[in-house]
Amino acid sequence: MNPEQRKRLAQDQTEIDEITRQFFDLFTNTNDRIPDIQQIKQLFLPTGILINNTSGTPAVYNLDQFIAPRAQILTDGTLIDFMEKETAHQTEIHDNIAQRSCQYEKSGILKGAPFTGEGRKLMHFIKQGGKWILAAVVWSDMK
Repeated sequence: MNPEQRKRLAQDQTEIDEITRQFFDLFTNTNDRIPDIQQIKQLFLPTGILINNTSGTPAVYNLDQFIAPRAQILTDGTLIDFMEKETAHQTEIHDNIAQRSCQYEKSGILKGAPFTGEGRKLMHFIKQGGKWILAAVVWSDMK
């Protein structure tokens, strides 16, 4: 790999790191913060999908289907002091496509009861117009 390729790869990694950070931060409502989950549309292709396969029966969402219930519980008091953060990752970048495998932890107070959890996400990125953008996120919470 020549120096220019190394530089481009480092830039790509930095962009993917930042998109991932923004994705996880979208749901944070600690310290009375009101999350703006609509911002997820800035990180995704308009046709992006999100799939929760925790139960082994996939729940598939387009962006609007994903946003609505989360916006409600994160702003109506159902889920407070919520935070989800990436704890480990591995990113593979191949030209204009990339995949990130993440481990994450989450915590909050759901309906008055404190909880913690962890899981795994696979995040799929494409480079479009010179910028990285999410195409899909698939996850499974660990029990």
